[in-house]
Amino acid sequence: MLVQATGGARGDRTWHRGKCEARGEMVQPGQASVAAREQAWVQTYTERDPAACVYAGGFPTGMIVDSPMAASPSVSTFTSADAPVLVADIGGTNARFALADISGARPTVREAHSLPNADFASLQHAAEHYLERTGARPKRAAIAVASPVNTDEIRLTNRAWSFNQRELRQALALDELRMVNDFGAVAWAVPALQGEDRVHLYGPVEALGAGPVSVLGPGTGLGVGLLVGSEAAGWHVVETEGGHASFAPLNAEEEAIARWLAARHGRVSNERLLCGHGLSCIDAVLRGEPTGREAVLRSPAEVVRLALDGHDQAARRALARFCAVLGSVAGDIALTHGARCVTIAGGMVPRFLPFLRSSAFRERFLAKGRFVAYLEAVAVQVVTHPYPGLLGAAMSMRETGGR
Repeated sequence: MLVQATGGARGDRTWHRGKCEARGEMVQPGQASVAAREQAWVQTYTERDPAACVYAGGFPTGMIVDSPMAASPSVSTFTSADAPVLVADIGGTNARFALADISGARPTVREAHSLPNADFASLQHAAEHYLERTGARPKRAAIAVASPVNTDEIRLTNRAWSFNQRELRQALALDELRMVNDFGAVAWAVPALQGEDRVHLYGPVEALGAGPVSVLGPGTGLGVGLLVGSEAAGWHVVETEGGHASFAPLNAEEEAIARWLAARHGRVSNERLLCGHGLSCIDAVLRGEPTGREAVLRSPAEVVRLALDGHDQAARRALARFCAVLGSVAGDIALTHGARCVTIAGGMVPRFLPFLRSSAFRERFLAKGRFVAYLEAVAVQVVTHPYPGLLGAAMSMRETGGR
């Protein structure tokens, strides 16, 4: 499937930069309302076979995405004579690859492909497939993976892939291999995002000039990263495993969900709820499914589809609970990081932006006792850029001396 560079929701959409038209307030000429913009994104995501791309960051599995990049300000064909850098974003479900030019003020990428991990025995196999497909022979690579990267031996958290960094560099004939945590890469991407790459939800709308910025997002797992510094002094990313912090239920329904998950897993982390599989589990609890293997779990794509359709009460309750818990966790992370801005990324949330806005997310985000006023001053935004991990991997190479 090839998405054309012109036409479609991403190529044609206009963006809201002023106040909300839907509330009867002033909007600058030619700009769409927040509601229209969010609906355009939901349509963009769901029209691409939602069952196939539940974790794919907006791309159906196996989709070639060169054309949407041409519509993005951060993407173009190479104009530099410098050799391209291989960039990759390896999640638990999909492996995304692209070629990047990091010689300019902002990295540019092209030839991005999203590949299903299940089709490959290893990261090396997937990377070799991509390089053969494109005919590229890069000598440098920046690879983001959903796991800690502070040792030579890397084991993905939500995929049975493991590799040795030195051996991978040799196998791919690279002179330089830079590894970065997947949400560390998303955090690196935040300063490079343009206005059309994000949707503002709450709080101040001023341009991002300084951190701290909390970056989190549900997908195959729950990623958390921290961006500190400023545009003037330079940015730095702190990679974290904050998605594995313990879940704190706040009412009887959440306690029931926690007990159900504890019966299956023992310890219950935030990631157990705030990921695609977690949404399926919340839905199963609310439908009265048992904790054992006989439990029938609906796919997260199906739960979202049924919830948005409006006729399945359990699905709507499940998605509403998911949004409420996401609000609580986002607020906790903002307090922990001292954040000025919370940026939500990942492949799930853009599929139900209007639902999220009307949910208890905001209420739970602010429900921190004496710190309500503090959190009211924190901006909350959702990344709608189709491949922030690839952009961030390129940024990490550029900003940490890989030019």
